[in-house]
Amino acid sequence: MSRPLLISLLCMLSSFQGLATGNYSAQWQKGAACYEQTKYDSAAWYFEQIAALKPKNAEVYYNLGNTYYRLNKVALAVLNYERALQINPGYKEAKDNLLLTQSRISNRIQGTGDIFFIDWWQNITHPRKAGLWAIAAIITFTLIIVCLAVRRFVKSGDKLPLQLPGILGFICVCFLILAFAASQRTYEVTAAVVMQNDAPLMNNEQKGKPLALVPEGTTVKIVSEKSNWIEVTLPDGRTGWLAQNLVNKV
Repeated sequence: MSRPLLISLLCMLSSFQGLATGNYSAQWQKGAACYEQTKYDSAAWYFEQIAALKPKNAEVYYNLGNTYYRLNKVALAVLNYERALQINPGYKEAKDNLLLTQSRISNRIQGTGDIFFIDWWQNITHPRKAGLWAIAAIITFTLIIVCLAVRRFVKSGDKLPLQLPGILGFICVCFLILAFAASQRTYEVTAAVVMQNDAPLMNNEQKGKPLALVPEGTTVKIVSEKSNWIEVTLPDGRTGWLAQNLVNKV
């Protein structure tokens, strides 16, 4: 093996070892430096390495979205902005850049928007809030025990309203339901991004003439999966089936 090739392999091994041990700062700095130097392909490579090992970092996906936007890879930019927002729905910069990127989609399918109740439910049952609701349920349950103990062992305990333990019990159950719903959403992927332009949206039998041609970069909602096909809902509410190899899940 030639000496230059050996040195290159050792450098690559060192890079991967740094990532494996959780030392992301060096890779981050290199990616940021490449981005500043308009070496966007190299910047994307560094940020992809971090994302592969630390998938819960919204800022990594945000940087990837910016990088792919600069590379004019609209679908990959949308995908990474969506991933950043899945981790942190309040990420304003990611929201703004996602809208900017989506404005570049040719023949973009305009969304109808979810009704307020769906938006509200998705917000309060976001996976990041599962622990919050669980803690609230524990605190409420503790208050129930305290109320019952006070009524039983404290002379002035009869001054507490009789309905208080029942009300707290109802609230505790609500918190448990919210915690369970949020924890379940941690394991589900409900959206995908179309990665190929004019992806054919097929009927239930996945045969015949396409129902529509879906532009690259379109975010769709996943309804179900069957074999190599995914049933999706388009932003305008239409439903159909897309081949799995034409989309990437958020």
